[in-house]
Amino acid sequence: MAAAAADSSSGEPASSRPSLHMAALVLARGGSKGIPLKNIKLLAGVPLIGWVLRAALDSGVFQSVWVSTDHDEIEKVAKQFGAKVHRRSSEVSKDSSTSLDAIIEFLQYHDEVDVIGNIQATSPCLHPTDLIRVAKMIHEDGFDSVFSVVRRHQFRWSEIKKGVCEVTVPQNLNPAKRPRRQDWDGELYENGSFYFAKRPLVEKGYLQGGKMAYYEMRAEHSVDIDVDIDWPIAEQRVLRYGYFGKETLKEVKLLVCTIDGCLTTGHIYVSGDEKEILSYDVRDAVGIHLLQKRGVEVRLISERDCSSKTLSAMKLGCAAEVSVADKLQLVEKWRKGMGLCWKEVAYLGNEESDVECLKKAGMSAVPANGCPAAQKATSYICKCNGGRGAIREFAEHIFLLMEKVNSAEKKAVKLPPPPLGKKSPNHSLSFTH
Repeated sequence: MAAAAADSSSGEPASSRPSLHMAALVLARGGSKGIPLKNIKLLAGVPLIGWVLRAALDSGVFQSVWVSTDHDEIEKVAKQFGAKVHRRSSEVSKDSSTSLDAIIEFLQYHDEVDVIGNIQATSPCLHPTDLIRVAKMIHEDGFDSVFSVVRRHQFRWSEIKKGVCEVTVPQNLNPAKRPRRQDWDGELYENGSFYFAKRPLVEKGYLQGGKMAYYEMRAEHSVDIDVDIDWPIAEQRVLRYGYFGKETLKEVKLLVCTIDGCLTTGHIYVSGDEKEILSYDVRDAVGIHLLQKRGVEVRLISERDCSSKTLSAMKLGCAAEVSVADKLQLVEKWRKGMGLCWKEVAYLGNEESDVECLKKAGMSAVPANGCPAAQKATSYICKCNGGRGAIREFAEHIFLLMEKVNSAEKKAVKLPPPPLGKKSPNHSLSFTH
């Protein structure tokens, strides 16, 4: 990042200035004309708002992280991710209400806040490193406001209204000297991912002003679901470029799956001769076999005394343990016996008895109909219900994340050292008015 101009508004050295209370604020209204409750719709197994809350909390630069909402379900999800909740009034929850209206109302209730970091819920590829750098620009470089931009290489032409006899003219190029992409720096556009501003500026009705700067985000991290892409494409982008937490991902070697409610629907049918009959989805059997083919050990676990004959008849090729009183103790035994760390273990569970295993596993998932306690403890909530394709879905999720791990390892091996004297990209530009 290029050095910013010194702040002439204070003669004090930066080290002696009082620290500022910087609050992250995510605006998440319940009403959405496009996608109902879009802010908590699952994106790659995580509620949309969860992606930015995870990045904000893990950045460590905020004294408080808030969600401003008018909806009970959004409040519930926000608290599950560790955020505080400001219940916004109906006056700033209308279709005509602006983001600035909601931010100003929030500040009226929170005198302790000196700097607002307004983070857009629909920017799921935001990373903590971006927020850390912006916080430095506010605290150390003295900027009053910082906003995110992305560089685009797009030629613009003037718009001609229908029925008007005019010709279009170029806005940012000379057609006679049309540049190659590599010979043109492109232009910077706001991407709406975040707007940071000091309190006095916001109270005057501005999110941008004073001594301001832009922060240039990487193009692959600049994803706006409201504008750029539809949901399935957004999921692929997030799986490839999203932030998955502080812990480094490792290749999965063991998947442990609960039988009742994950492999099966949890329904038990009893025949006339008092024999148990269980059903499972062929898709899940395929998912198990694909995992095994890629070298992942799959083991089944149950609190009930499931019939060994029934499990054998499923022909899944998995070791199974039933009548398990302490699931965590058993998985610990399996993990140590295979010489694995928890990061190499994946776990699919659906009940309160699975919570500790879900928390410890390097990758975890819960079917769509899993209990609330389990869903709160996991990093991935399936779209499929238990016994209806959840294992296959989780298997595909594991494969995608493994590709991410392998890609990162290859880059680490092949990446050459930066040339001596090479400068970092210019992320900031200051203005004073």
